[in-house]
Parts: sequence; C-alpha cells; structure tokens
Amino acid sequence: MTLLEFVKQKRGKIKEIAQAINIKPIAISRWALGRRQVPAERCPDIEKATNGLVRCEDLRPDVDWSILRTSTK
Repeated sequence: MTLLEFVKQKRGKIKEIAQAINIKPIAISRWALGRRQVPAERCPDIEKATNGLVRCEDLRPDVDWSILRTSTK
C-alpha cells in the first residue's frame, strides 16, 4: 500500500502518523502526495506507525531494505 492510499483511508491519518513519528503533518502530506521524497531514515518509522501496511520498499524502492529485513531475524 502506498502512503497516499493509507492516509486516504480515514480522516486524521496524516496527523496520526505525524504524532507517532514526531514530525509535522505537512511533511507527511508532502511525502504522500509525492512532492518530497521520504527520507530513508524515516521509512522504518512510517512502516511501524502504519502497522506494516506501508512498507519501506513502497516508500523508497531505490533503497536496498534487505539489511533491515535480515537484521530483525
């Protein structure tokens, strides 16, 4: 699922994620709309805040997330 799809599910999702990762809602909005690229270091936080519905691979397909996936085993 994309970040945009996730935030469109229900009103308040942007604020919910923003509070969970301690960032301003405008940043989440910009990332969801594709106006700014999600910083790679924020991807795991977003994945956690969305209970895995928005994965790091969906946010930043240009980053090799295999290190993250193998380090948690």
